[in-house]
Amino acid sequence: MLEPLIDGLFILLDPFRLMMLFAGVAIGITVGILPGLGGLMGMALVLPFLFGMDPYAGIAMLIGIAAAVPSADTFPSVLMGIPGSSGSQATIMDGYPMAQKGEAARALGAAFSASMIGGVIGALALTALVPFARPLVLAFGTPELFMLTLLGLSMVGVLSGSKPLRGILAAAVGVLIGTVGGAPVAPEYRFTYGELYFYDGISLVVLALGLFAIPEIVDLLARGGTIAKRGTRLGSGWLTGVRDTLSHKWLIFRHSMFGVLIGAIPGMGSSIIDWLNYGYVVQTSRDRSQFGKGDVRGVIAPESANNAREGGVLMPTLLFGVPGSSAMALFLGALLIFGIQPGPALLRDHLDLVFVIIWSLALGNIFGTLICLLLSRPIAALTFVPFYYIAPVVLIIVVMGAFQETRHWLDLVMLLAFGLLGWVMKRIGMPRPPLLIGFILANLAERYLWMSYNLYDWDWIWRPMVLTIAGLIVVLVTAGIILKRRQLASTEADPTHTRSASRDE
Repeated sequence: MLEPLIDGLFILLDPFRLMMLFAGVAIGITVGILPGLGGLMGMALVLPFLFGMDPYAGIAMLIGIAAAVPSADTFPSVLMGIPGSSGSQATIMDGYPMAQKGEAARALGAAFSASMIGGVIGALALTALVPFARPLVLAFGTPELFMLTLLGLSMVGVLSGSKPLRGILAAAVGVLIGTVGGAPVAPEYRFTYGELYFYDGISLVVLALGLFAIPEIVDLLARGGTIAKRGTRLGSGWLTGVRDTLSHKWLIFRHSMFGVLIGAIPGMGSSIIDWLNYGYVVQTSRDRSQFGKGDVRGVIAPESANNAREGGVLMPTLLFGVPGSSAMALFLGALLIFGIQPGPALLRDHLDLVFVIIWSLALGNIFGTLICLLLSRPIAALTFVPFYYIAPVVLIIVVMGAFQETRHWLDLVMLLAFGLLGWVMKRIGMPRPPLLIGFILANLAERYLWMSYNLYDWDWIWRPMVLTIAGLIVVLVTAGIILKRRQLASTEADPTHTRSASRDE
């Protein structure tokens, strides 16, 4: 296993691939400083440009985005008291009070250094898991793969927060949209209405951009004004924040491992990890008097867990083809764009790519942290730029990205339609990630089901591993609902937790 690990590093060190990793980190930082967006929109923006790209370079760019966003979203959390994404909510509790006391630089220094260490620990945990998991995963047949797709679909209720029925409805709509076009197991076309455009199915790029990018742009424009309020000062104390992090080594390791373990459970959102780690550090600390008033431990714990989470969510995504988060659902779609089958086939045929992903995650965290530290003042200044200057550029990228895949005028019509659908779903509180997961897993579930039936009739239902995965589905769904309810109860009990944040992971 050491040889593929080294090969993955040399593959990534190709100048073009390394440049794409840097580009992904830069995009992740840019998206991260805009409140409410997050890694999902960052991936959606670059997805159209992956066609025809070297798979290693394209995947490195996506992982760079995923690695950088949890670091960059600390800026709005500390400087504005507004979470940059759902995974940075708890950072506000002590980061924003530190900024109000003139210690913003110290808070950011502690957050960035904790994020980097947490991200590297997440990558190391993923590396350690691959040798042990690979033999088990490669033993899976089509019945087990079908059950894994059901496992992914079963997570939509957990991804839906306090409204699981709406999440299930959204996933059903996603499955329905995923059946448009040619059937994977029969020579027939569904829901095409004689239009050749629909014969190849709905484009993942158009769906993702319409569902996530358009509604966010519209909402930010409607809100108006600048991203942050004038008057926030960084102050001094960067090195003090770094020293704070290094003096809490056990705290970082403990919460990083929590982030990895909870992130490995499909559907456990970053907000849950964030609040669980913050609550745990408060409960286990001897001196709790400064929490909520500017205690640096309240910044270090959630930030280290938040970045380590990415290593956790990649575990089910890479090993089983089950999206560990909504952003990973889009990542699975990117693998399919490159003709790479996620899950056991990935470990069997593209083990070098797995280690390229791991190296990209580790280096992306390091690069992202260093860039955030070195460019903190100009990045902070970007939060004072009115969004109506930024929106036209983002909108042009979205439209060009949607149009470039097939260059058919219906691409723009479908972009507008899905944009309207996404905006309506956001207005009525219906979660959008379940729709994306249902869309991506629809064809895989149908293909594996028919292959299982043709090979084993219905006897495949009683295979031991099938029954094991079915039991796992029940356990994970039950545990996820319990954790979600506890997190919701703690949020309702403390009104300071109700600051605005994106509801989509």
